[in-house]
Amino acid sequence: MSTQALTSRPARSGSTAPVKHDFASLISSSGGKLPNRYVLYAGPGWGKTSIAAQMPAPLFLEMRGETGLESLIDAGQLQDTPHLPEITEWATLIEALGWIRDTDHGYKTLVIDALNGAERLCHEHVCHRDFSDDWTDKGFMGYMRGYEVALADWRLFLSALDSVRLDRKMTIMLLNHAKVATFKNPDGPDYDRYQPDMHPKTWALTDKWSDCVLFGNFETQLAQVQENKKSGTKKGKVISRDRVLCTQSRGAYDAKNRLGLPDEIEMGDNPQEAWNNLKAAIVAARKQTVEEGGAQ
Repeated sequence: MSTQALTSRPARSGSTAPVKHDFASLISSSGGKLPNRYVLYAGPGWGKTSIAAQMPAPLFLEMRGETGLESLIDAGQLQDTPHLPEITEWATLIEALGWIRDTDHGYKTLVIDALNGAERLCHEHVCHRDFSDDWTDKGFMGYMRGYEVALADWRLFLSALDSVRLDRKMTIMLLNHAKVATFKNPDGPDYDRYQPDMHPKTWALTDKWSDCVLFGNFETQLAQVQENKKSGTKKGKVISRDRVLCTQSRGAYDAKNRLGLPDEIEMGDNPQEAWNNLKAAIVAARKQTVEEGGAQ
């Protein structure tokens, strides 16, 4: 998203003449120098919330039922971290984003925990507004039209996040749960893979909008693999499970990044180390891009 937007609307209220642009003077070859938009998804217990809490000056918006941040603080696993009360309605979420955009505060990172919780609030709002709270095939679920109708509201949500990013220069971190789903493979047989736990249409919009989709995974080390000769099955013993952050799409999971990050980033043994490793990878990728650009 550019820091400038072109419009042909009249400059003054009551004027009918469209705005005329000097397009030659508006051409730029540089980027917008805006903070990044991240989606981080992983299974339960991987540490999504703990890592996001290490980011610069975070403010958490917790969706209904997603109060893991408070549990971690109460257990002494995390430092005190700013957050608003649990958000239970779509209108409140949109209002909160407007307040964050319009208020002069010192927060630098906006964390949504969790994104699929926000999606649920959106669908409930649309079902109430457009389908009289009817979740059956005669209402929201009929021909899956409710999910299609909700896309307009979801676009407004993503636009509100961009306004926070543009006006307050805040990094956006959207946390999400992972699920295993069948990938419809146009080049061959379908197969199962990890992907964000959202409706495919909502996720398609979010995926396109984001700068980075990061998948948190465990790399499991096995030893003493033994084969049962009668059944033909193999059994191994787990000796370690290392946390890694995957940044490029593979057959087993969905991921992407526009930053030039390595395919995998080790997350270490604690939340601070995990964030430091991710931050170091971002800085190194930016430095390499600058050096390669200077060498051309």
